Amino acid sequence: MTHSTADEAQMSVEDFEEIERHAPETVRLEFINGRLEVKAMPDGNHREIFMWRLEQCMRHRPGLRLYPETGLKTEAYHRGRARTDGALAPRKHFVGQGEWDGREGVLMVVEITSHDDDTNSRDRVEKPIGYAEADIPVYLLVERDSDTLTVFSEPKNGTYQQRPTYPYGATVPLPDPVGFTLDTEELQDYAD
Repeated sequence: MTHSTADEAQMSVEDFEEIERHAPETVRLEFINGRLEVKAMPDGNHREIFMWRLEQCMRHRPGLRLYPETGLKTEAYHRGRARTDGALAPRKHFVGQGEWDGREGVLMVVEITSHDDDTNSRDRVEKPIGYAEADIPVYLLVERDSDTLTVFSEPKNGTYQQRPTYPYGATVPLPDPVGFTLDTEELQDYAD
């Protein structure tokens, strides 16, 4: 898969940000690989999985917060705009920052797949590239279609070097700088 360049993009990043500013609150927009994307609204299981993840982070790393619905600059040259399901960062990290700021210092992003047509290309292909290019140390993908978790880590030259996958119920080590282990037994309750 090749990335779009600014010349091939549907619009400029500035035009995207203007559209996003005026979108209704019920619409979640992203600008991924030069294209405007509409992100699905979370369903009940999606929200429960997010809360499970939030509780795990608070228990293991109380000085960190898992910020929901966080807008981050991604991709090479910060030309992408991704709205993560969660961004793990130090407490008060986003104070005083704009909608698409704050990538520096984010330790991990979390995405929980939705049941929409774009999930495969967006969450499994394009976002790992964009987050790796932005040097976000860990990307945790909760895969609801296969009941697995994939831990992307060690970004180098726009690619995560490590990407082990674990089934729901497994013990999942999250590498540094996150540095704790997830007990994913509860996720089996949310299998679709």
